[in-house]
Amino acid sequence: MTVKEVAAFLRAHDSYLILTHRRPDGDTLGCAAALCAMLRQMGKTAALLPNAEVTSLYADYVAPYWAAEDYRYETVVSVDLAALGLFPDNAERFKNRVDLAIDHHPSYEGFGKESCVHPECAACGEILYELAVELGQLTPAVALPLYVAVSTDTGCFVYSNVTANTHRVAAALMETGIDYRAANKRHFRTKTKKRLALEAELLRTMEFYDEGRVVVVTLPLSLAERLSLTEADMDDVSALGGVVEGTDCSITMKETKDGAWKISVRTGARVNATKACAALGGGGHRAASGCVYHGPLAEAKAAILAAVQAAAEE
Repeated sequence: MTVKEVAAFLRAHDSYLILTHRRPDGDTLGCAAALCAMLRQMGKTAALLPNAEVTSLYADYVAPYWAAEDYRYETVVSVDLAALGLFPDNAERFKNRVDLAIDHHPSYEGFGKESCVHPECAACGEILYELAVELGQLTPAVALPLYVAVSTDTGCFVYSNVTANTHRVAAALMETGIDYRAANKRHFRTKTKKRLALEAELLRTMEFYDEGRVVVVTLPLSLAERLSLTEADMDDVSALGGVVEGTDCSITMKETKDGAWKISVRTGARVNATKACAALGGGGHRAASGCVYHGPLAEAKAAILAAVQAAAEE
């Protein structure tokens, strides 16, 4: 569907339930909050399916929109949700029930009855911005979470998938009068003391492979427990390895509570991150993808390093 077709779809339906993905980031949460605000401004009934993994960093944006337990929905919409494996536990029942999926991942699995997918967009928030304009609903209440969506998913506009359009969208959102300065301070210029301690430990223990071009950052549960870290303290640790001079592939491995390893791969032009993570059942963007490996750390590390090497050779 085009954005214009999505706008017509939203006008024609009602009683919306909006889904976000597992381990939610600023893009999925910002898009969900903005979409819910748009629909309510249009006189529609809309709410977000509660996501238990939301951290304190993003909670304020979605808090007004959570669905009550007895919420009665008719139309299910997902935002920034590319794969069936990324549905939260309480969203499992919706895997075959998504009426409209809005996404920007090339690896989107096509589960929506209708889909609006634009891989050329650096953030799903760019699509939601176009939708807000098409619907005539670009208010500050919509613009603030969209600014958070776009800015956080692009590392404050520094990732390689950022385009001129990304900046145009950000400028238009800023011009609505939102307090983008406070958002930038909150998300890019503020770190807890525990976060600084975490970064020091990760920098001390990072490992280098392939003549220094590949860096592996490992965050085991034991480290998180020793430093008493919250999920907010560990937000976006995948960006850390990529700042090391001489590297063009950063692999971040974070141990989950069930003993698996959540792997995030960030790359330059030499390695296709999507292909590397697809080899382990994941996906995402060419320069930023992820997957989950169930097994010991040594096996997980060997598997992703082999996948990265294969993706580089291709």
